[in-house]
Amino acid sequence: MADQEKTEEATQHRREQAREKGQIPKSQDLVSAVMLAVALGSLMFLGRDLVDFLGQLTRDELGTVPPLNPTDMWATNHTATAFWRLAMVMLPILAILFFAAVAINMMQSGVMFLPDKLGFDWNRVNPASGIQRMFSLTNLMKLIFGIGKVLIISIVAGVTLWFEMDTILGLSAMSTMEVARYLLDTSLWTSMKIAAALVILAILDYGYQVWKAEQDMMMTKEEVREEIKTMQGDPQIVAKRRQVARQLAMSRMANDIPTADVVVTNPTELAIALKYDPFEMSAPVVVAKGAGTVAQRIRRLALENHIPVVERKELARALYKEAEIGHPVPAERYAAVAEVLRYVYELQGKQMPTMADLEKADRERGRAA
Repeated sequence: MADQEKTEEATQHRREQAREKGQIPKSQDLVSAVMLAVALGSLMFLGRDLVDFLGQLTRDELGTVPPLNPTDMWATNHTATAFWRLAMVMLPILAILFFAAVAINMMQSGVMFLPDKLGFDWNRVNPASGIQRMFSLTNLMKLIFGIGKVLIISIVAGVTLWFEMDTILGLSAMSTMEVARYLLDTSLWTSMKIAAALVILAILDYGYQVWKAEQDMMMTKEEVREEIKTMQGDPQIVAKRRQVARQLAMSRMANDIPTADVVVTNPTELAIALKYDPFEMSAPVVVAKGAGTVAQRIRRLALENHIPVVERKELARALYKEAEIGHPVPAERYAAVAEVLRYVYELQGKQMPTMADLEKADRERGRAA
């Protein structure tokens, strides 16, 4: 069935769940290959100092004459000094290896905290699960990559030694130090070439791991629908909630609009109901606003309650965008709103309050406060 086929890409929630479980693409071969290359590079650039130090340390130890009656303290201090000198030389190499290991792992998985992995998992020791993993596609790919690594190592080493055949045949004419130096250099460079080949193969393995992880996280259409229900709620319940919210808004509108003094329109797309009592309010207040069907509802309620409807396109757009229900209109719209109110007052035969009336109302509000 189409709904049971994994044809949909994993959602962000599914990816986060997989990460929380530690199910992320990661190639251990990439870590091993990069660490091998870093170790060889460190030895090539810092190994000479290490060899010189080991030689000097050997000469110092062989040339040291212990006291006639060596004590435990002398032996302890002598050994500690030798180890401290060795640690100072080894520290740069060990630090490079440490930071390389952290970096290559962080590049693949980032920072992860998985306390559940510390617990006991029966599937790890379950024979049935073990047999199933033995014959899985993942293990098959590991076998193929393992065979590929053996072949690559053999080919790279064989080709390198083939090109060095003339020098190898002439080693008998070299001194012992020259032979040792040549064998060391050849071994390091051959190993470095092998490490580079293994890194390339490991990158391919990492690409396969990424592809395999994406395939494992694929979802069926039914799983996507269920996840949407889980994350956003049942569509029927969501629709019901929206319906109830609309009903509450309409009910509130039916109670607030009859108290308005004027409705400003666009004329058909927007509607904003304003209320202003100069003796109680410092500025006109928006009691309702809406667009589309809501605007039509506001106009209809205004006409039913004999509230003037005034068309002011620019003002309606500005108030709909800038003013909030239950809040005064923005100060920069006072002049335009005052013009509308003056027009409404003249239309209804009312007299606009004078400045003295407004100042008196302000003083009364101040004393009340």
